[in-house]
Amino acid sequence: MPEIRESLQRVKFYQTGTFTVGNRLLDQSLRTVQATGERANAITSGHRACQGCGEALGARYAVDAAMRAANNKLIAANATGCLEVFTTPYPETAWQLPWVHSLFGNAPAVASGVAAALRAKGRTDVRVLAQGGDGGTTDIGFGCLSGMFERNDDVLYVCYNNQAYMNTGVQRSSQTPGAARTATTMPVGKEPGNPFGTGKFVPAIAMAHNIPYVATASIHDLHDLEYKVTRAMEFHGARYIEVFVTCPLGWGSRPGDTLKIARMAVETGIYPLFEAEYGEVTGVTKIRNRRPVEDYLKLQRRFAHVLKPGNEWQLEQIQAAAEKNIRKYGLI
Repeated sequence: MPEIRESLQRVKFYQTGTFTVGNRLLDQSLRTVQATGERANAITSGHRACQGCGEALGARYAVDAAMRAANNKLIAANATGCLEVFTTPYPETAWQLPWVHSLFGNAPAVASGVAAALRAKGRTDVRVLAQGGDGGTTDIGFGCLSGMFERNDDVLYVCYNNQAYMNTGVQRSSQTPGAARTATTMPVGKEPGNPFGTGKFVPAIAMAHNIPYVATASIHDLHDLEYKVTRAMEFHGARYIEVFVTCPLGWGSRPGDTLKIARMAVETGIYPLFEAEYGEVTGVTKIRNRRPVEDYLKLQRRFAHVLKPGNEWQLEQIQAAAEKNIRKYGLI
């Protein structure tokens, strides 16, 4: 039998034009971490995420990529929010790594403390990850986050941005887009939904701190997400990655459209994908197939009012914002 095996020609398979992630037909160097036996399974089965949850998917890939880059020596600090709630219903946990639950707003400070303790102990082999949703990151925890950036603490912070406070009832956050319906920005009156001209784009604020690495990613391109986490782990100091994650419950979308909506956000220009080092953009993901923002909006009930007669001005403003991103980041 050994002689027969050695005489066989090894066949190479190539699969192109696909969004497949765990493709074992690809060369090992091109495979996602989820397609290897060495994956950490940092979030194991048994969690209670909603069907089609983009945050659960994004966290699984981000944390496993960080685990691989850290040789499985990783400590995570997790802000209160959906990710914490659905993975740790007391007394159970879906986490398979040292994991600390912080308050809603102090995950960056807790992670900074863990990094300081490791430094005091002379442990250079253990890395630190902090993570949270957009509410706990860009609103409640923003001061702690800015402090972590300013001190250049050796922490990778990953924000899973689903554009509202999903865990507490779909209230507006500073990442909620203009015109979006939430429990606190109802589609009523002359300006239905969330007001335009509000909120903030935290990746740009992180870049203004001149930290070593900043990137945006989306769950529709998990290879890109893994690459950016791996790249971030090559640096020491403060790093920030924001991941666009779909929320079927809060957005009023079908669970089966989770990846489609995330892809549409990128292909319309609504959510630009780029990476930056020390305050300068070093790379962008070009739009492969440009789509009008209407294709993105019509998949979500939170924007249903935008597509009704009389609200054309809202659609125009959203399209204008997408085109501004395309020009600013050179996406086409």
